Amino acid sequence: MPGPAPALARSSCLTQVSYWILLTFVRAMIPTRFVLARSSAVLGVSEWAALKPSQLHALQASSRLLSLGIQDRAKHREAPGKKPLSEKKLKRHFVDRRRVLVRGGNGGSGISCFHSEPRKEFGGPDGGDGGNGGHIILRVDRQVKSLSSVLSRYQGFSGEDGGSKNCSGRGGAILYIQVPVGTLVKEGGEVVADLSHPGDEYVAALGGAGGKGNRFFLANDNRAPVTCTPGQPGQERVLYLELKTVAHAGMVGFPNAGKSSLLRAISNAKPAVASYPFTTLNPHVGIVHYEGHQQVAVADIPGIIRGAHQNKGLGLSFLRHIERCRFFLFVVDLSLPEPWTQVDDLKYELEKYEEGLSERSHVIIANKIDIPQARAHLPQLQARLGQEVIALSALTGENLEQLLLHLKALHDAHMEAELEQGRQPLRW
Repeated sequence: MPGPAPALARSSCLTQVSYWILLTFVRAMIPTRFVLARSSAVLGVSEWAALKPSQLHALQASSRLLSLGIQDRAKHREAPGKKPLSEKKLKRHFVDRRRVLVRGGNGGSGISCFHSEPRKEFGGPDGGDGGNGGHIILRVDRQVKSLSSVLSRYQGFSGEDGGSKNCSGRGGAILYIQVPVGTLVKEGGEVVADLSHPGDEYVAALGGAGGKGNRFFLANDNRAPVTCTPGQPGQERVLYLELKTVAHAGMVGFPNAGKSSLLRAISNAKPAVASYPFTTLNPHVGIVHYEGHQQVAVADIPGIIRGAHQNKGLGLSFLRHIERCRFFLFVVDLSLPEPWTQVDDLKYELEKYEEGLSERSHVIIANKIDIPQARAHLPQLQARLGQEVIALSALTGENLEQLLLHLKALHDAHMEAELEQGRQPLRW
């Protein structure tokens, strides 16, 4: 039958063209490993054998190009993740003061309704009470380091309205605000809370009371009350949060004295270090580890200048971070002429800021002893001060062991004094 042969040939040719178009589309949509794995099953062994060498090379080349394209796209599809903040950005995110408006949740309203049931004409009132509004509570979290995560306004969760069948509304959930250790809470210039220990809490705003349903007003002289009361609004307050860094030891010194370098040398903290003054703009706390799992927190306070108690330089904004330190490490730049004047000026600024602050336990650290002219100033410094001076180099690590031993002795003396007075010492 010669008639159908041309039609059959045309249909076979169209089938092959459609097949190659479909295969090209599948290659573009599916990764190469799936295309190659499925090709033998789709084409069959006989059809693979019938392919010409030029067709086979073209197929392999297209597969390689497709594989390279997929690899390039995979490189750009890496799982997105938050990059660690640089030291410069961390400075911008440090906040030690915050004004916060807090409003407790509103209470839910009571409802007025009556029981309805077949063949029960006088069911009586069954309106439920509204739920109480949620409180707002400040909670100390050790993982929080500044007040940057605290918003300027908080609204508590409101309670739900009452329901029929004497169903009370659900109370609003408590809203917790995480704050760092050492947060002072002020209202109208008065300190209302001092959150200086992990886990401390303070109720910033109370939630409003829920309203009463008409079931509440049922009495012998009023068997069918229709009265119900709305929920009360939550408490509204304006609070001022102020962070004072809590640490065992505080390093105090003039700008560019090497405090940040010393903190990097004795702990795992990574404050910025540069050859210009006021490199440190925010307090940094480093942890020094000792045997027996003992930890001593050392705070690097930004540089103090003469007149800081009058709010010169960084001034009062960082002098308050020194208040919480139990003892001090006075860091002196031994390379400058007359280094003993630095100690006198530092104690004067501390005493002017708060009376008795300069009389706390302390140790004098003479830094930069690796500089030749600095070593020549050491005998004069010891003679002027009349007390032991720890001469070291934060850059080379010379004599750091003596500093660590003195730091441990000051910490142990502080712990004993706190326990004798019946107070819980600070632990990290």
